Formats: sequence, C-alpha cells, structure tokens
Amino acid sequence: MNNTIVQCQLIDHYYSGKKALSNVNFNITAGEPIGLVGPNGAGKSTLLNILCGFLRPSSGIVTLFDQKPGSSELNGKISALPQDARLDPTFSIGEQLVFFARLQGFSHKEANNEALRVLDNVALKDSFYEKPIALSHGMAKRVSIAQALIGTPQLILLDEPTAGLDPVNTRNIRSIIAELSPDTTIIISSHDLNELGRLCQNILLLDNGIMDSIQLNTTEEDGNFIQFLTIQMNPCPATDFIGKIKLLEGVLHVSNPQKNEFIVEYNSKIEPKIDLKIINCIADNQWQYRQFSRGKTLEEKLFFENKSI
Repeated sequence: MNNTIVQCQLIDHYYSGKKALSNVNFNITAGEPIGLVGPNGAGKSTLLNILCGFLRPSSGIVTLFDQKPGSSELNGKISALPQDARLDPTFSIGEQLVFFARLQGFSHKEANNEALRVLDNVALKDSFYEKPIALSHGMAKRVSIAQALIGTPQLILLDEPTAGLDPVNTRNIRSIIAELSPDTTIIISSHDLNELGRLCQNILLLDNGIMDSIQLNTTEEDGNFIQFLTIQMNPCPATDFIGKIKLLEGVLHVSNPQKNEFIVEYNSKIEPKIDLKIINCIADNQWQYRQFSRGKTLEEKLFFENKSI
C-alpha cells in the first residue's frame, strides 16, 4: 500500500528573477517527523509556502494526498504554523481558536469543545479566557501550535516551532511533537540541530534552493551492518580512548571530531553488542561517559559529511 502523502517533482521557484528553489524532488510518506534544515535564504520558507498553497511554484508538480496545494479537498487534512504567527490581541485565546475551528466547519458547540481540547493538548486549558497579552512568549507559541492541531490534521507544517524559547518550553513542544507522531506526519523547519536530531530520523536539506536528503540512522534491516555510535565523554585522554576502543572486536574506526566527543564506526554483524563492550572498556579504565547515541549527530552529518553547508 502506497502511503506517500507529499510529492514534489522538479520544483523551481523564482523571486524577481532570482531562483529560490531549483529542481527540488522529494516524497514524504506518513509516519515519523521530517526535519527541514538549511542556512538563511536557502528556500525553506518558500518550500513551506508552496506546500501550504500560499505560493505556486514557477514550474514542477506538487501534490499532497494526491491533491494540489490549496485544494478544498485538503481542508482539515493539513495545517501550518508560520514562524512569525501572531495572535490577535483584541480577542481571547478561546475566541480565536473557536473562530479557526468554525472555519473548518465545526458547529459553535463543537468548535468550543475543539478549542478546549487542543489547549489541553498543550497544557493551556486554563488560558481559554485570557488575551494574548497575558501570555509569555513560550505560552503564545504553544497556543499557536494548538491552533495547528484543530481538526486532528494528518500533516502539520511547523516553521521554527521552538525559536526563541527557553529550555523548559522547548522540551514541552518537543514532547507535543513526539506524542503526535506517528499518527500525524510533521514537517519541522528549524535551525536547532539538537532538537531535530532528537525528533527526526529523516532530514531534508536545502542549500541555495537545492534539495538533498539525509537519513540519520540506518538499521540492520536496511541490509547495512556498518553502524555508528556517538559518545559524549567526561574529560579523558583522547589518544588512550581511541586506542583502547579500536582494539574491540568489530570496531572499524574511531574519530574525535570535537573535544570529548567520539564517533565509533563498527560492524554490527561481527559485534551486535558493541555498546556493552564499550561501556565495559570505559569502566575498566575508570573513565566516565555523559551520553551514548546511536548513529551520527545531525551536526556531524551536515558539517562534515555534507560539505555544502
């Protein structure tokens, strides 16, 4: 069964003669969140605006759920949170969410219940009668995400959902996104590589309007037994660490891209429990680790494997 929900074929887009997107091709299937990254001016917002139906591509084909962006058949299936979304200061939070729900065809009673439901999803149900001026920046961002949840859409486009937020609110929004998937597919545009690395396994990379695709972690089921572990250590002698880990069976290479961070390349067919071997080696040498993560970090993928960024 084909569960492809977004298809972009040979997308070009021009602004005043300048090419913002060039020959962009990708498909998205329903499931885990998809990250969209790239430097400022790379074309990320242009692409999201095309997917929302706010812009038409200069050439190429775009379909969402087999429909053209902006089609009435997509009502209730797709929602978006623009980066600079603002709430109307003259109306209460509840009034605004009820209005958005009515636009989707809810009756007044249903819209009121829907507004309460989505506010409860972002832990702001008690703010129903408050006006936006009473909200902190983080709370206002969560209300905007609540607006994007109205009608339980199947695809949500989030442009910088955690920009400018403190760590607590960033974690709250990350939890909301994690809870929504895989029932809802979410495309997240962000400069926060740590957040994207924790939320997404697949990344769409835009640079100068050109698209590339990155998969963070491959698995043995993909037929690829060459795997990676990223290890954050407390201060320890890098040369000794590399030398000891290289001696473990199955280890192919150990690199030290930055201080106290090591990437171990290994063959999981030879040693499927390499993480336990490494932990024992660390304990035997009385070192201490801070974090183990499977695969390479998104930062490593972008800045060292992909030289265009």
